[in-house]
Amino acid sequence: MGQVISLVNQKGGVSKSTTSVHLCYWLIKKKKRKTLLIDVDTQCSSSKWVEEMEEVKIPMLVIQSPDDLLEQIPELTADYDYLVVDGPASLSESTRAILFRSDLAVIPVQPSGVDLRSASDTVRLVKQAQSVRNGSPIAVLFLSRAVKGTNLKKEAIALLSKNPSATLLSTVIHQKQAIADTSGQSETVWNLPGFAASESAAEYEELFKEILELLP
Repeated sequence: MGQVISLVNQKGGVSKSTTSVHLCYWLIKKKKRKTLLIDVDTQCSSSKWVEEMEEVKIPMLVIQSPDDLLEQIPELTADYDYLVVDGPASLSESTRAILFRSDLAVIPVQPSGVDLRSASDTVRLVKQAQSVRNGSPIAVLFLSRAVKGTNLKKEAIALLSKNPSATLLSTVIHQKQAIADTSGQSETVWNLPGFAASESAAEYEELFKEILELLP
């Protein structure tokens, strides 16, 4: 049975779709794992992105109904090593359904007051799922779109590391134009030229290794 990794946060623009697409690419291209992307976001950003990708074809499904998510995710795990679920920008019933079917909930957080409060609300929803499911899903946070050497980054790390309900991953994904360019070009940082893209690719590699190590 495949494992389900979900990217969840009630706030948009925190890198859920970007991380989902890069994780799928990495699992398929670098790890040779059979992987399916499930796009739950109403904007369908990640599914539109992977449809246009040429180098690697990432299987994907758009599933937005809570009932369909609850029913289809367990069935799909029989056919894939990993399901990567790109969650909606809300704490909706669809988000709850995702958490009831996930092995690992990954919460990207930007270093700002609004984002930190939003992450706390998302963690609360994860805790509710954990109480019903006897501890599942595992919950982790990671800092995304951070700027090197800023107090905001340091303060966010200090605050997030104190959260008792979700582990803060050590890898930070820093703000780079190369990452911002990937969606519009239907590519990943592994396919873009330049040192900045290479740096971002190395960060994603470390992040995804951390994520996989948490799964049994």
